Amino acid sequence: MLRTVNRVLLGLVGLVLLVLGGAVLAVGLGLEPPSWWIHDGRHDVLLSQAERTRWRDEGWWWPTVIAVLALLVLLALWWLTAVLRRHRLTEVLVDTGDGEGALLRGRALEGVLTTEAARLDGVERAHAHLTGRRGTPEARLRVRLQPHAHPADTLHRLTTEAVAHAKDSAGLAALPAEVRLRGVKHRAERVS
Repeated sequence: MLRTVNRVLLGLVGLVLLVLGGAVLAVGLGLEPPSWWIHDGRHDVLLSQAERTRWRDEGWWWPTVIAVLALLVLLALWWLTAVLRRHRLTEVLVDTGDGEGALLRGRALEGVLTTEAARLDGVERAHAHLTGRRGTPEARLRVRLQPHAHPADTLHRLTTEAVAHAKDSAGLAALPAEVRLRGVKHRAERVS
């Protein structure tokens, strides 16, 4: 969700800046602007004295300006914190059966998943990443396959061995996993 919002906002800001910059450049180079455009010609200023002071004496003007600017600052701060926030799960809540629970370091579970996935036949390299909430973690695995590996077999072994073992050892009811398989580039084998 955040990735989509980030891309849409960046795209909209970029599009607005591109259109406005291109239009100002075109008018500055001598193109005749349309009648509704904010500039009349290449020697026109962005805001005239009358336009800058037009609403100054109205009672609603300054509260509206301050509210809009405050909203823009809050949205920019939300966006910045959302982008900078760590997405890695630091702790996993393990049910101990006594109603208390214990905390398992997220990196430890990631390490176990990575090690077990990398030991499977046909896997050259693996990397695990935990996301979600500490009571309901989700795993993301990136796996690089060796040239002789069969993706379907490797995926089956990943889910039934590595992911299932991590789920059972942490006492989780479920551990949804997203696995991205990628083949290693290799030269063609010579057949004689």
